[in-house]
Amino acid sequence: MSHALAVFHGAFGRVGLYEFNTPFVTHAHREGHLIFYVDGAGATAKVSDVDIQIGPSTAVAISPWEPHSFRVESKISPCLCLVLYIKPIWFLESSHSAQFALNFGHPVITPTEDIQRWVRRLIYLLLHQELEEIADSILETTRRCYEQSWNNVEVSEPAFSNRFRCNDFRIRRSLLMMRECFSGGVEINAIAREVGLSRPHFFQQFKKYVGVTPNVYLNTLRSEQAIEDLLNSTKSVTDIGYDLGFSSQASFTRFFIANVGIAPSEYRRMAHIY
Repeated sequence: MSHALAVFHGAFGRVGLYEFNTPFVTHAHREGHLIFYVDGAGATAKVSDVDIQIGPSTAVAISPWEPHSFRVESKISPCLCLVLYIKPIWFLESSHSAQFALNFGHPVITPTEDIQRWVRRLIYLLLHQELEEIADSILETTRRCYEQSWNNVEVSEPAFSNRFRCNDFRIRRSLLMMRECFSGGVEINAIAREVGLSRPHFFQQFKKYVGVTPNVYLNTLRSEQAIEDLLNSTKSVTDIGYDLGFSSQASFTRFFIANVGIAPSEYRRMAHIY
């Protein structure tokens, strides 16, 4: 089973040092996402259907709502990774050079010596819980990766921004419905009927405007609420799972591991708010 060595939440989002040996299903985050190899076995991230090998010479940058999965290449040795989830608004407000609010230009990042220094500093701050400088270190690490991701990428700002603007009122309505009832028994087919679309057309339009399928979107909402409850409530893991529509603690735990990486009980024990 995968384990966390340190997890911290803050205005920046969240950052963690993990030993991964279990795979992630295809999922997404509303945050920008960076994965750095630290030690152990290599890993592969599939970002929008492109396989990227994660190792000493390659890190991965994933834009908000970009679908991705993750697997460790060894069944015996875990992969130690530094993982960042950066809130786009925080990055935009903190970095005056952020034109696209943390949408990376390319998913493959080369860890230059400069980037590696900031990664090592982040690991030190996490493990020694010296958190006063952690936000600045996350900003500098992210800024360097963001700028590198746009090197030699030619795209106009309007064309890129329009990709994430939903002009279909039916999809906007479906998003509202999902946000209002994601913790209950949500039927995708029923939502499609309610907004006046066939199931295939609904999936097609939803993926076009949101970037992920309706199922992945719902799983993201459930994962976010689960993390919020684990951090800020006294509810048991079983009750959190029931409230999110899972029939048992075991099924909720399997879901959480597949989408977040570690068991919910361990996340509650290891995660702290800075």
